[in-house]
Amino acid sequence: MKPIEALKSARNTYICHQVNRVRLPDFEENRFVRHITFHGRVQKVGFRIELAQMAERLELTGWVKNAENGEVIAEVQGFESRIRFLLKFMNSLKRIKIRKMDNKPHSIREDETTFKIL
Repeated sequence: MKPIEALKSARNTYICHQVNRVRLPDFEENRFVRHITFHGRVQKVGFRIELAQMAERLELTGWVKNAENGEVIAEVQGFESRIRFLLKFMNSLKRIKIRKMDNKPHSIREDETTFKIL
């Protein structure tokens, strides 16, 4: 394994461990979908893996991917209170600097069952 791959693997393992340690609150349930574009220092800091791991823990579905312009784009589907918790959690991380989030509603995808990193 190349040194850079070993570092990324160690970072991802650490991120997964940290996400699993977060205590989740009780949630008020109502369902909707959002399209979110994150602006700031959100690439090359483990943002997508952290977002995906927490989305899975929160039983959210959707996807996240890097955009060529340095932004990160995600579609997150699930209960509004859980999505709000996810966004608050992502904003609390020190190595990630979200300057702005653009949200656009999208229709629900009934066939979606997982959260993916694209």
